[in-house]
Amino acid sequence: MKIPQFVLASASPARRRLLQSVGIEPIVYPSDFDESQIQLDDPNQLVQTLAQRKAETVIPQFESALIMGCDSVLAVNGQIHGKPANPQEAIARWQIMQGNFGDLYTGHTLIDLTQNRTVTKCQVTRVYFAQMSDRDIQAYVATGEPLKCAGAFALEGFGSLFVEKISGCHSNVIGLSLPLLRHMLKELGYNVVDFWQSQMTNDK
Repeated sequence: MKIPQFVLASASPARRRLLQSVGIEPIVYPSDFDESQIQLDDPNQLVQTLAQRKAETVIPQFESALIMGCDSVLAVNGQIHGKPANPQEAIARWQIMQGNFGDLYTGHTLIDLTQNRTVTKCQVTRVYFAQMSDRDIQAYVATGEPLKCAGAFALEGFGSLFVEKISGCHSNVIGLSLPLLRHMLKELGYNVVDFWQSQMTNDK
């Protein structure tokens, strides 16, 4: 099977770096989908719906491609959280998160335009947060990092200092579950190693 172009319908640098780390060099084409259109109380359904809508939004820009959409939220004490709107919200969020745990949900959609097939799945990882002082929380929020991330923390940044442990897929917390991606590609008839070979051929 011919390996199609891999399109990432996300502006997330972390997701792009994850794909690059496993030999996939995506075409980055951020979706402009308005997330406020989707209001769901179930985090699993929410992230899968948003991931699919984001991927679908960029379909008209490509004739033949494999388009990936993703969306992440953190659920703490039954409340769903995306990116905090401002520093005050991030501080309030961390006052609840510190010494607690949350479940990080990431929805993944792959749309294969060559086969007219779509696969959508969700990965969940439990994240345990450290006990933090008010000073710790304010200093972390002042870095600006929490404002850029679903759940108000980045595992690959300053936020890693305040994560005691995780239960489940590590890369899922960063924004994209690489093991789940492998399974989704297999479901569509692809082997992830073929994307390495395709990239090496393009680099020559």
